[in-house]
This record gives sequence, structure tokens and C-alpha cells, in this order.
Amino acid sequence: MVKPQSGLKAIRPYVPGKPIEEVQREYGLTDIIKLASNENPIGASPVVLRALAEALPRLNLYPDAQAFSLRCALAAHHGVDAEMIRVGNGADGVIRELCVSYLEDGDEMLTSCSSFPVYDISAAVMRARIIKTPLTPDLRFDLRALADAVTPRTRLIFVCNPNNPTGSIVTAAEVAEFMARVPDSAIVVFDEAYYEFVDDPQFPDTMQYVLEGRKNVCILRTFSKAYGIAGIRIGYAIASTELLTPLRACSESFPVNLLAQVAGEAALRDPAFLQRTVAVNAEGRVQLTREFARLGIPTVSSQTNFILARVGPRAKRIYEELLKRGVIVRPCTGYDLPEHLRITIGDRQQNERLIATLRIVIEELTAVPV
Repeated sequence: MVKPQSGLKAIRPYVPGKPIEEVQREYGLTDIIKLASNENPIGASPVVLRALAEALPRLNLYPDAQAFSLRCALAAHHGVDAEMIRVGNGADGVIRELCVSYLEDGDEMLTSCSSFPVYDISAAVMRARIIKTPLTPDLRFDLRALADAVTPRTRLIFVCNPNNPTGSIVTAAEVAEFMARVPDSAIVVFDEAYYEFVDDPQFPDTMQYVLEGRKNVCILRTFSKAYGIAGIRIGYAIASTELLTPLRACSESFPVNLLAQVAGEAALRDPAFLQRTVAVNAEGRVQLTREFARLGIPTVSSQTNFILARVGPRAKRIYEELLKRGVIVRPCTGYDLPEHLRITIGDRQQNERLIATLRIVIEELTAVPV
């Protein structure tokens, strides 16, 4: 029997948020809210939906393999050259291309404990050594510890900012100190999937490093969160042409489908939808943070569209009891935070239902011995 390649042994498969359809089958429920995958509670832009409808007759045609039109739109949006944009099948697709392009057997990929597990999976596929440093006591990336871990074999460093699943950020000052210590031989990837939700003035402007000519900086963004088109799967990278060229060499023939490219362009044409999304999220973030405090549940200060809540050693049981009542949240065992739940910020009605259901579950479990 042919054995699979050795890198697969190191992979802990990624487990996404539980789908609504699966909960319907398991519990026979029809009224379900999903607050597990950081999806946009107000849906997708009407501009996007119209563009998709208009594109449907072209489904017999292959998409533009280079996503030229979308790259030009993104380049204009960010004020960079189109050759500095790489579009992928979600940010995940770009992460995979980065790892395939820059990791050899035994090279090192650095990131932090309790961060996006796709970094680990894509690095393991390339049989790289995965180095993970602890978070700070307040559950933020420890950039000093990350810089201390850099060796001559370090090739990729993933900094998720804001971090998934904690929602916390590293500041501009911390990033400046970190970048001064990182050698040119290591690529720093700033994964900014939740960028649009940030309102902290200390958040770093990582684009400055790309624009000043740093050849070892890559920024990741996505349309899945604030733009509300997670089902289409489209993300992108911003970096120097030199850094991105190898990604094109190892790409799939058509990495981004036609509808995704159309949806991305249309999303950029509707800034009002983005503003509404951000406003709804900001209101919900305040609402949930306040209600968690009333329940005595500690949370991490979030700059995203989700909140990390420490519910204690019964986190798995609380997750399961919420499921039975039609509320899907995300357990964080896979993020090495077994006492936490990651909860997407919904609209006001969804948030109210979450809090009411959580209160009932906690009251019921309080009467049961641990």
C-alpha cells in the first residue's frame, strides 16, 4: 500500500463552525441561529446579488485565471499596482500558496498559540517545522517572543491581527519594534481578515511596510467577513511583485471562480453596505460585551465581529446545551482554549436570543455538580 506523504501526520484537521443544516438533522430543529463562523448577520450587499444574477448566463465560460479586472479594482481601492495584488480562493487559498512557494522540508513557520489553524495545516503539508509562541497574559500575540524565536531557518511568520479566535490586536508600536528585528530572509504575513471592524487608533498601518519597499511583508484581506460573501470564497494578498511571483507559478489553473470575481468587484462598489455592516457590528459588540459582564463571564477586548468568552471548564457542555436550543457558537478546544467559546456578533435580535439562552443554560448547569 502506498503511504501518504509524511507531512500529513502533523496535521490536526480544521473543524469549521457547525452548519445549520447539520443541527437541523441532529436535533430536529427549524429555528436556528448560527453565531459560530463570524459571518455577516445582515447578508450580502444588494449590489453584489444583482451582479451575481447578471453573471449567471456566463457560467459556461472559464473565469479569468489572473482575475485581472478584480485585481485592478483592488489596486485602485488600496492605491497600489495591480501586480501587487494576488487573489485567492479565500485567504486560505493564498496562505496555501505562500506555504507551497516558500517552505521546504525542515524550514520553519512561526506563529502564535491560539491562532488561525490553517497556517499550521498549510505549513505541515510542506513538512515545515511549526514554531508557536505563547500569547501574552491578556491573550494577544507576543511579538517580542515571536521575534526571539526567529532562526536562520525561519521562512514565514504569520501574525493574525486582529487575532482569531481572541479578537485582540497588536499595536503599531509593537509591530514597528518587531519589524526592526525580523531579517529579510523571513516573510512576515499580516493576516488582517477582520481589518474593517477595527476602530482602535493604535492598530498598525501595515501597508506602509509594503509601500516603502519591504520585500518580505505580505498583507492578507478577505471578502468573507465585513463584505458578507463568505459563501463565494474570495480573499487576497497585497505585497511586492517579487514576493507574489512564486505564488503564480504554483497556482491552480483557475484558483478563483467567475462568480467570486464578479462578487468581489461589486462589493467594492457598495461602500454604504460596508459602513452599515461596521455600524451594526459596533453596536452588537457593545451589547454583547455588556451582557457578558452582567452574567459574570470574562471576555477579551475585541476588535472584530466576534467575542471570546471564558465560560469555564464546562465550556463543552454549555456549547452542547446551546446547540440543543438552536444556538450555534464555536468551542475553542481546537484553538487550545478549552474553557472558551468564540461567539459571532449577530444582529440585535440574534444577540438577545443568545444571551437569553445562555442565561438559561448557565442557571440550569449551576444546580448540577461539576
